[in-house]
Amino acid sequence: MEEKREHLRKTALIVGANGVIGRNLIDYLEGLPDWNVIGVSRRGGEARGHIRYIAADLLDEKDTQRKLGGLTEVTHIFYAAYQDRPSWAELVAPNLAMLVNVVNAVEPAARQLKHISLMQGYKVYGAHLGPFKTPARETDAPHMPPEFNVDQQQFLERRQPGSSWTWSAIRPSVVGGIALGNPMNLAMVIAVYASISKELGIPLRFPGKPGAYHSLMEMTDAGLLARATVWAATDERCANQAFNIANGDLFRWDEMWPKIARFFELETAPPLPMSLATVMADKEPLWDHMVEKHGLAANRYKDVSSWAFGDFAFSWDYDFFADGSKARRFGFHEFIDTEAMFLDIFTEMRRLRLIP
Repeated sequence: MEEKREHLRKTALIVGANGVIGRNLIDYLEGLPDWNVIGVSRRGGEARGHIRYIAADLLDEKDTQRKLGGLTEVTHIFYAAYQDRPSWAELVAPNLAMLVNVVNAVEPAARQLKHISLMQGYKVYGAHLGPFKTPARETDAPHMPPEFNVDQQQFLERRQPGSSWTWSAIRPSVVGGIALGNPMNLAMVIAVYASISKELGIPLRFPGKPGAYHSLMEMTDAGLLARATVWAATDERCANQAFNIANGDLFRWDEMWPKIARFFELETAPPLPMSLATVMADKEPLWDHMVEKHGLAANRYKDVSSWAFGDFAFSWDYDFFADGSKARRFGFHEFIDTEAMFLDIFTEMRRLRLIP
């Protein structure tokens, strides 16, 4: 009986295992009874239970082949890796190459491969370029390239016909969760910004564009995203489909910001547009002092927040949301209250001693 259960187990290859999305996928699958997990990242990780890690340089085709080419047991690939670059055009080559290298290495060996899940985002809709059509829908017309999310999906679409596996494209909004050294983690940006504001005895000011304070916004909880991603990868109705995944509610920063300030026991003051990348550039000594003063985990300042991403997200002086009804029509009905998501993340960050 034990052998039969082991035979029925699925094996997830989670690419980008140390990011906020990958970590939450691993945490979710760890709690399910029928999954083994292999996490792939540049740094690797510490094995436990049914989870093991592989350190690989996915930009190196030979290293990827050497590290992943023998993974005959993989049934599902969850691709959530990302390489940052200075411009949109420069993002295409490395991010497409990593996906291609993974599929080229794993597909020939993994005879039981059933599904490849691709993590995307609203860049597919041009959300990063300026005011885009809202609510964005999976059927919206494409925009002028370059856009690596689109190139990645087109690669899977070309590769899939005649194969034993299907694909899905998951499109979250800004993801809320906890992961150190993650280049796109708005909740941690806010938490560290608020903690430093409190240390300096100043109110919490919204630092973005004036229009961004009043525009409609949505986010995607990392735990919700993990559950939706696995759902789409294992429900046959979702084969070769794209899905918008968000919490299910909309908010404006002018309402959310005072609630966040209240959690940190801070007053608010009128918004003041400023570049966080600029004004926070000299705060490393202050952060190091805070780590010692408050007994925080000894994380490097550059690992706890990405100010450039904060500037990016707070610059959206236009509505930023998509239509999530397709996922509901296909059977995924979960939702998360975004205010509760923020407060839960901040509470967990305190428990982990990431912030005072």
